[in-house]
Amino acid sequence: MEVRAVTKNVRISAEKARHIARLLQGKSVKEALAIVDLSPRKAATLLGKTLRSAIANAENNNDLDRNDLIVKEAVVGVGPTMKRFRPRARGSASRIRKRTSHLNIILTDSF
Repeated sequence: MEVRAVTKNVRISAEKARHIARLLQGKSVKEALAIVDLSPRKAATLLGKTLRSAIANAENNNDLDRNDLIVKEAVVGVGPTMKRFRPRARGSASRIRKRTSHLNIILTDSF
């Protein structure tokens, strides 16, 4: 059985969050939580919240045991980009892109 958790519009670029997401795929939940807790990156904290949400969904909604779960997929998609402008020299302006992303974690009890 597959269980998922989704976090949308998180203020981190998808490229930065994908580094941690690649580490989680194929790991058991216990190993994935250890990776997320020990990593100093912002993406690790955000993916950790999503991972804990997926674990809670599995335990409460589907009566699955936490020790049997495996991270099947950890996908980071591109979200909407907020566009801002910063004044530059001689009356011009440059664009600043504030990127967001969507975090998807799928857990399964059999791999």
